[in-house]
Amino acid sequence: MAKTIDGRLAYADLLRSVAVIAVIVVHIAGSQMESVGVTSSAFRVFTVYDGLAHWCVPVFIMLSGMFLLDPKRELTLGKLFFHHILRIFVALVVWAVIYALVAAVAAGGPLDWPAVKAALYRVLLGNTHYHLWFLYMIIGLYLVTPILRAFVRGASRSDFRYFFLVVFVFASLIPTILRIRPSQTLSTYVGYLNIHLVLGYVGYYVLGYYLKAYTLSRPAEFLIYLLGIAGAAVTVGGTLVRSQLQGRLAHTFYNYDSPNVALMSVAVFVLFRYVLGVSDERSRRQRMSGVARISFGIYLVHDLFIMLLRHFGITPLSFSPILSVPVLTAVVFLCSFAVAWALSKIPFLGRYLT
Repeated sequence: MAKTIDGRLAYADLLRSVAVIAVIVVHIAGSQMESVGVTSSAFRVFTVYDGLAHWCVPVFIMLSGMFLLDPKRELTLGKLFFHHILRIFVALVVWAVIYALVAAVAAGGPLDWPAVKAALYRVLLGNTHYHLWFLYMIIGLYLVTPILRAFVRGASRSDFRYFFLVVFVFASLIPTILRIRPSQTLSTYVGYLNIHLVLGYVGYYVLGYYLKAYTLSRPAEFLIYLLGIAGAAVTVGGTLVRSQLQGRLAHTFYNYDSPNVALMSVAVFVLFRYVLGVSDERSRRQRMSGVARISFGIYLVHDLFIMLLRHFGITPLSFSPILSVPVLTAVVFLCSFAVAWALSKIPFLGRYLT
């Protein structure tokens, strides 16, 4: 049985904590990939760091699904809208305005009421900071959660397997094939089928619940690890090869819906559930729980510190990329943790900001 503390799953807390660090790795390593030559050693180092951390977003989605789709947990429409969706919406608006104001001030503009109104208008248009796309997507998944909960509640294990097969084919495999080798015929047939239910990130969302609710056999677990290693190799190696062929960064194998990233993400999730976890030492588990509780806040605030470092001329190219990525990741994480922790202590508003 999975270890818990204060009703929280220990492996989920650890995974959430590591996933937010992986997000920072992706944003730091990926920030300079288009500014260096694809044949340079720096590009290769960034590709390794960036590629091996690309499981972070799918795993965050799986962590959401493993709890919100659980039929054993009560989730009324009122709680869904006024607790979960409202929290994400408020955070989206507030942080989108903050990032818009920071960008305006960094460009030499004044920090006044017209700047605030301009920032709010940008938010209204959906023109928000790049990493806030995740919040829009999560709100979308939350909106269909009641329907997915009904499916989960009545689905057999074979129903889940069929669902994941359809998801893999139409939301992962075919889109990746079309990115590698566009085909009007294949695109036309997929369009005729008009199969939208399994598209987007809904597969990861349901998969999170499935991997929590069902126990894998040892052979299945081992196969998942092998496929995950293969997925990681394709993510890094495929990106290096295609980038050199195109003469610029190729994102084909970086897409979160690509089969290689999907396999890598599942393997990481399973690894944390069955192998890593957290020891029985109470203090360790409490530390992981403390980070996990504000991981959302760390995600929201972390790019402010990346922007601040860039403002002072500090980038992953400031010194050896092999060292710069982990060092800058540690700096950004610690600063983000401190700010997110402080914000979480604000009465009432803290839960909407972190």
